[in-house]
Amino acid sequence: MKKSFLIVGLGRFGASLALELCALGHEVLALDIRGEAVQPLADRVTHAVVGDARDPDVLSSIGARNFDCAVVAAGGDLGISALITLNLKELQGPKVVGKANSEVHAKVLKKIGADLVVFPEREMALRLAHSLASSDILNFIELSDEYSIVERMVPREWVGKSIVQLDIRAKWKLTVIAVRTGEKMNVAPDRDFVFQSVEDCLVVLGHNKDIDRLERI
Repeated sequence: MKKSFLIVGLGRFGASLALELCALGHEVLALDIRGEAVQPLADRVTHAVVGDARDPDVLSSIGARNFDCAVVAAGGDLGISALITLNLKELQGPKVVGKANSEVHAKVLKKIGADLVVFPEREMALRLAHSLASSDILNFIELSDEYSIVERMVPREWVGKSIVQLDIRAKWKLTVIAVRTGEKMNVAPDRDFVFQSVEDCLVVLGHNKDIDRLERI
């Protein structure tokens, strides 16, 4: 389903996000106070506008309340980020996602009503660390401080055995979300599903300590 996004702040994160969302077929309005940041995106997103999101009138003039989601990617300065987030929340329109650089920053954004706070640099560092630590890890998504989803190759010891034989839920305390074989994705495989190859991709959810245990086999 096509959605509409307002991206405020066109640094590396904001610009990349705007371009990717537009490439996925969504409507994107990219906004930044700096003309030199807006100009490169002018012909590559739906709309690119020079304006100061700290001014509520600017947000009203671009119809910010009508977007499905607004992302405050201007995360370099806590005060600016917080003010823009507050302005957007007062419109009582879009879901507001804030980019934070620290736990204090995140706490402030949540306090003033941000619906979601992200740490792009930290999340990328976590993914890279897990990928470097294990050649079997394909992707790593942190859901919270305690739980994550990991995508990895099927452990050699699991090949030829079923989910119930391995007793994954009890012994590993992990939930198998999906298994991908080539282009075929088996979502929520049943307990009798048998792992066929170390080339298959396994997606599991669990506590970080249990995922760490899985990474060591």
